[in-house]
Amino acid sequence: MAFLIRTREDQWEGLRSSLGLALENNRVTMVVLDHEVEMTEAYRENLELFLEMDGECYSNLPTNVERYGFKPITLEELGEKLKEMDWIIPF
Repeated sequence: MAFLIRTREDQWEGLRSSLGLALENNRVTMVVLDHEVEMTEAYRENLELFLEMDGECYSNLPTNVERYGFKPITLEELGEKLKEMDWIIPF
């Protein structure tokens, strides 16, 4: 299952939804596209919990990779990864 988060306005709901499904023992991948996350304390706490639940976080923006520990992904790599997913939820 993949959540594609395309805007800063949707980053909280995207993470919250990703975390909720990860807590239900789903394999969840969250991808932040084309924007830097706003790393509030609440977002950081939820992101850490999501990662503890074996969630995967990717971004095509180097800032998210360098500052916040997201794994890098290109749009081409994302296209290949999405082929493996049963569900794709765009935000």
